[in-house]
Amino acid sequence: MNIYLIIGTLIWLYLLSALNRAQLPAFHFLVGTAGLFFILIGLSDPYWVWFFTHAVINGVRWIGQTTGMCTIMNHYGLVSINNPTGPLTMSIDYECSGIIETTAFVSLVAFFPIFKRTERAFFGLLGVLWIYIANVLRLGLVVVICHFNGGQAFFLAHSILGRMLFYVLVIALYYNVFTYSQISKSLFAAFRSTIARWKVKLKRGRVS
Repeated sequence: MNIYLIIGTLIWLYLLSALNRAQLPAFHFLVGTAGLFFILIGLSDPYWVWFFTHAVINGVRWIGQTTGMCTIMNHYGLVSINNPTGPLTMSIDYECSGIIETTAFVSLVAFFPIFKRTERAFFGLLGVLWIYIANVLRLGLVVVICHFNGGQAFFLAHSILGRMLFYVLVIALYYNVFTYSQISKSLFAAFRSTIARWKVKLKRGRVS
């Protein structure tokens, strides 16, 4: 681990402790969120970047196998899009992995003051899955557009339409988790009650 990252983490932990003792929840939230974001980004290279990139590639692979519109070169992180004018190759790199958006969301959830620990874990996992699916859908849209319209449509598909789809889905996630908190808590309560019912059914099955 980088020595600067270690020093920064220690300073961050000290600031969190001081702000907690001083009972300054707003500053505790801001410092906690920002610090955790930069720490996670610092720890992401190379392992988490590799994991996120290959997870996205495997999601796009499913689209290619289902539609035949693209083929995947998993080892190189490349997507070859089939189209009438010739194949177009798209690289799945750090930017396309969605790790920045995922890390930002997890950092916010971890310090969002109205959530309990179990709720933070639930919404953190839900957000990671949601952002992953949104990213796969974004790249799937790029594949579909370039398959039917050729390489000249790549900029429109990747930089405009794909990004619009991705950020609309991410904004919907943020709205429902952070802004519309009462519905979020209802969602978690429904999830917890479903788990409780499954446990009861499993116990009854074992007894019988």
